[in-house]
Amino acid sequence: MISERTAAGDVQLAEPSDFRRFKVPLKDNAGIQSPAKTGIIVVDDGNILAPIALVPALLGRPSAAPARLVGGADHAGGPQGPAGFGARSGLSGRPVGTVRRALLCLVAATTLALQAGAAGAQTAAESWPNRAITWVVPFGAGGVTDLVSRKIAELLRTRLGQPVVVENRPGAGGTIGTEFVARAQPDGYTVLYASGGPMTIQPNLGLAKLNYDPLKSYIHVRGVSSANQILVATAAAPYSTLAEFVAYAKANPGKVNFGSPGPGTAQHLAGEMFQAAAGIKLTHVPYKSGSSQMTDMMSGILDVSFDYLTVLRPLIDTGKVKVLGTTGTARLAALPDAPTVLEAGYPDAVSVGSTWVSVPAGTDPRIVGKLSEALAAVLADPGIVADLATNGQVSIADKGLAEMGPFIVEETARYKRVIESAGIAAH
Repeated sequence: MISERTAAGDVQLAEPSDFRRFKVPLKDNAGIQSPAKTGIIVVDDGNILAPIALVPALLGRPSAAPARLVGGADHAGGPQGPAGFGARSGLSGRPVGTVRRALLCLVAATTLALQAGAAGAQTAAESWPNRAITWVVPFGAGGVTDLVSRKIAELLRTRLGQPVVVENRPGAGGTIGTEFVARAQPDGYTVLYASGGPMTIQPNLGLAKLNYDPLKSYIHVRGVSSANQILVATAAAPYSTLAEFVAYAKANPGKVNFGSPGPGTAQHLAGEMFQAAAGIKLTHVPYKSGSSQMTDMMSGILDVSFDYLTVLRPLIDTGKVKVLGTTGTARLAALPDAPTVLEAGYPDAVSVGSTWVSVPAGTDPRIVGKLSEALAAVLADPGIVADLATNGQVSIADKGLAEMGPFIVEETARYKRVIESAGIAAH
């Protein structure tokens, strides 16, 4: 057994019968040997086969001057080592002691590099956040997701002491912004304000191949809210109740249109579910943003829309649209006169949308923990609680890291059953 002390601590090498393959067990800073911390160095006829990044140090050359990778006889074009290793080191014919010292230097350098990397990761997690956080909303400005998320982002800024910059990335029913976060660096500085459309509905509709996995591509940090949708019609519409609307739509199949912020969104699915349950035919008109959709509602281009009270409240209060009903199982305190689809006899049209906060998979658990704690405090803020209640939303902030995964699985399965039983097609 060979044992020498280096700057990285004690390093021990097993004494083999020849210098062909070394398995190098390392000791940690406490001097405890860890079987899990080992390195493999291959020696072929006195030639050390080492990772390319460490070849300059192995040859004793300055790191600023890249080493010329040479063959076993110190000439160019020598054979390459095994996969994952650089060229032969050119130590043929050198004394065994030189080879051993070179091996020890290599192990020491590798150990120091690993220690430095671990220390860097620990420092990054401990100092998070030390710069601005990008808060990605996968829908356009003016929609329900955007309006609620901006209030939360502002409180997070105060809580975390760093800017939280809202960045709208709309398109393809929310999948563009959702995919953007899946591909982002898992450093805690790109956060997704997630929603059911891209996460639990799109996988069931098959509108397009998703380049993310709702469960594997993210860490779902904490729930935000769930809410029923409101069915509204233009102020000049010839119907004022759910029953009148259904009768009119049956008499005019395909002539009544409804809007949504895009294919595969919760609003789109609510319309599809209602027409399947009521036995009517509506024409879907998708938009890139909720604000454009509401502009066309006010101008009469759209006949009806399904959306959330947060978005529709200004239009309802000013009489620009009239409420026909809600997609819930119980009436909203904020709209006590609006009947539910369940009351109207359409239980298969019940629809509830949810939102939560996610980060890319691989984000350090310490960062996830800090973000979760900050979100819990923000969502408990009296202002946010009151705002959610006023706009017909129910907090699901009690769903943390352990609960969000099962919740998303359950929601996906529920929408799958609804879509299949109703025969809803993506369009």
